[in-house]
Amino acid sequence: MRKWSALIAVSIGTFMLLVDVTIVTVALPAIARDLDATLGGLQWVLDGYALALAAVLLASGALADRRGRRRVYLVGTVVFALASLLCAAAPNAEFLVAARFLQGLGGAAMLATTVAILSVAYTGRDRGVAFGIWGAVNGAAAAAGPIAGGLLTEHLGWRWIFLVNLPVSVLALWFTLRGVTESRGRADARLDLPGTVTFTISAAAVTFALIRGGDAGWTSASTLISFGVAAAALVAFVAVERRTAHPMLDLRLFSLARPSFAVLMTAAVLAQAAAFAYLPFTTVWLQQFLGRGPVDAGLLGALPMSAASFVAGFAGGRLFQRIAPRWTIGLGLILIAAGAFLQARLTPTSTGTALIPGLVVVGLGVAAVLPTMASASLAAVPHERSGMAGGAMNTFRQLGFALGVAVFGSIFTNRLTSHHPTTPASANAAAADAVNHVLTVAGWIALAGAALVLLLVRTGRPAWEAQPATTTKPAPTSAVHEAA
Repeated sequence: MRKWSALIAVSIGTFMLLVDVTIVTVALPAIARDLDATLGGLQWVLDGYALALAAVLLASGALADRRGRRRVYLVGTVVFALASLLCAAAPNAEFLVAARFLQGLGGAAMLATTVAILSVAYTGRDRGVAFGIWGAVNGAAAAAGPIAGGLLTEHLGWRWIFLVNLPVSVLALWFTLRGVTESRGRADARLDLPGTVTFTISAAAVTFALIRGGDAGWTSASTLISFGVAAAALVAFVAVERRTAHPMLDLRLFSLARPSFAVLMTAAVLAQAAAFAYLPFTTVWLQQFLGRGPVDAGLLGALPMSAASFVAGFAGGRLFQRIAPRWTIGLGLILIAAGAFLQARLTPTSTGTALIPGLVVVGLGVAAVLPTMASASLAAVPHERSGMAGGAMNTFRQLGFALGVAVFGSIFTNRLTSHHPTTPASANAAAADAVNHVLTVAGWIALAGAALVLLLVRTGRPAWEAQPATTTKPAPTSAVHEAA
């Protein structure tokens, strides 16, 4: 058992932090009732966590290389546990959002170190077994989140979706202390604090502007100022990254000489938004307008996608990696678009089962897109930059989820209020129409990503074939694509 303590520690921690991306989704209506939260406040409950993950993931990896992966993983787990306790004790929506952001910081420290810990702990056949099990655990987290959230919310209350993290964190800490040895990366690794701060400000400001625009109007002073702050911070980020000797994101990877990498990062944002960011709003429709419980919402709103993705990934994983990435990713995005359009046919009399066929099709697309996109991003850059490329992929995916929730929230709110519903029947009709518009936009976003990939991506080999023949250690982020 001691031999596999590192795998158990990493798997427990990663499962917990990835479950928390989706476990909150089915609890949103209960949180809204208990804390008197607005739709904008609910969006920040999701986006605070995703933004924190995206903002400090790359910086956490550099810090772990310098200070020690085991130490950073332990600190991240403690921060995650304490933030979970604060989430459970939140007296209002603002407190909950702040605690979720802190939770995301802890999660980023954990996620940034997991693959490196496994790479150091295992070699040869054991390494393959470890990464296989870790990848399966990550896939299971996507399915377990909505179901666990539904069960806890319906039978114990929404605060238990955070309290359950405490004993899980203790287990992760115990196995880490017992079985993970300390390791470090490059001696010259530096924390890019200016880059992290400017990136965080830019991402948070544009997300705030998208959420605020739906409430106050797109030409309101607060919305325009927020967009201005986001643009200024982005310019500052580019300037900082171009001048620092140790950037958290080497902008040369986005040069015209490597258009495939830039397109893949853009596609990561679009794919994550199109495939996952609408789920909170279908959940709201299922619970608040159809009267389904949290468990039913979890089963109907996410399980079909997760199950289809797991089965398709297991059955066709090797085949996907043998096909040119632009075809696998491009056609997978087309499937995601088709699934969104299939769901966007709700009527005032529709039930939750109307979502299932479309969710299954989206799941098939997700199985093709996400693993292939990760390996293609590694193959699109020099081998010595593979760690940064894998971290960037996760960063842009989390950013895509955060921005997607903000955009879809504005669409949902505008369509819902434009109907001026006065009766339960008219409210249900308005909600169905609002969800249809969200899903339609998600479909077009996926199609835009497919067009970009099919036209511009030219990477033709999987990551492991692109590595030098003398390489004996896999790229440190070779399996990080499994993270949701």
